[in-house]
Amino acid sequence: MREKRELNVAMLQQTNEPGQEVKAEMRQRRKRGLIRRLAAFGIMAVTCIAIMASTLVSQSIAINKKLEEKKQLETKLENLKEEEKDLKAEIIKLKDEEYITKLARKDYFLSDEGEVIFNIPGNEQ
Repeated sequence: MREKRELNVAMLQQTNEPGQEVKAEMRQRRKRGLIRRLAAFGIMAVTCIAIMASTLVSQSIAINKKLEEKKQLETKLENLKEEEKDLKAEIIKLKDEEYITKLARKDYFLSDEGEVIFNIPGNEQ
């Protein structure tokens, strides 16, 4: 009976064959090469992402500065428009004879014939 059992057991192949060692070494080399390529690709991808992120941040900062400058210029434009409106009103007033006479009396102390102008301190109009 014992002999029958031994016959049913299959023989295992040993890995001492030269072809198998070469194949295993080739697989190991390919695996190392793949790991190196993937690592190089990963480093390049991370570098590209970092460059793009840096560019995005710097452009965002530049846009914010431009928007702030735009707000300041819009405020300045509004002030200049208001000043322009005031100056146009002043031009219209300067075309009026009565206004010019009043202005000359007030600022340059001009008077008509027979008039005497007294300047009283603290009584500004």
